[in-house]
Amino acid sequence: MIKPSADTTAVSRPQRRRPPLAAAVVQSLATAIVLGEYPPGTALPSAGELCEEYEVSRTVIREATTTLAEKGLVATRQGWGTVVLGQDQWSLLDPLVLDALFQRKDRLVYLDNLIEIRTTLECAMAARAAGRIDEEQSAALSAKLDELAGLIGDPEAYSRADIEFHEIIHHASRDAFGRAVVSSIQGKAVRSPQYSGDPTREDIELTHEAHARVAAAVLAGDGDAAADAMREHITSSWARRRPADVPEAQDAYDA
Repeated sequence: MIKPSADTTAVSRPQRRRPPLAAAVVQSLATAIVLGEYPPGTALPSAGELCEEYEVSRTVIREATTTLAEKGLVATRQGWGTVVLGQDQWSLLDPLVLDALFQRKDRLVYLDNLIEIRTTLECAMAARAAGRIDEEQSAALSAKLDELAGLIGDPEAYSRADIEFHEIIHHASRDAFGRAVVSSIQGKAVRSPQYSGDPTREDIELTHEAHARVAAAVLAGDGDAAADAMREHITSSWARRRPADVPEAQDAYDA
């Protein structure tokens, strides 16, 4: 008898490979569902109709439908076919679902909710980073702040370095889950013009002053001040970018 190996090294689960055609169909249908082209409770077109629409085989449609079900977007119902599920069933952190959410007409609902999530998680991460940041991370944070100072006249470059500034703090906090949640959502949101805005030099200067306050508190090891500075930075920066003629969202979940 072969004895089981004593090696307990974790092995990552292999990703299911999606045929390229199926992936394209999944992206198209997922976007259509999230954008409301197929409302909850309605059935998707039949497999035959989808085959004709996308010019693919039934095997591709079956694979695509399986993937949509894994994302919580649809379910097979006897006698009904493939039925679209409500938003409470969707895997909202799935990259395809997130990407589509930020394309919706009511995307500000979700962008407002993102800011709430960022504020909650990043304030806690800033506080934790203040107590855990090491010498190498401190040097990286100071260097990134200096880099940002030289990019104030370049909005696109400043925006990229801005994200890297926050990531240094996220890593220093050692909050793996918080970092993953913020990164996954914001990674899609930044592609929305309503999230990124069109900052003026004055806007960037104000943002940079806020970054300096956050960095100073983290480097000083003052968790409370770091959390307060991060909260003021995220909320005030969004207030400057957010369209003023759209009321703030009350509840993204029920939208």
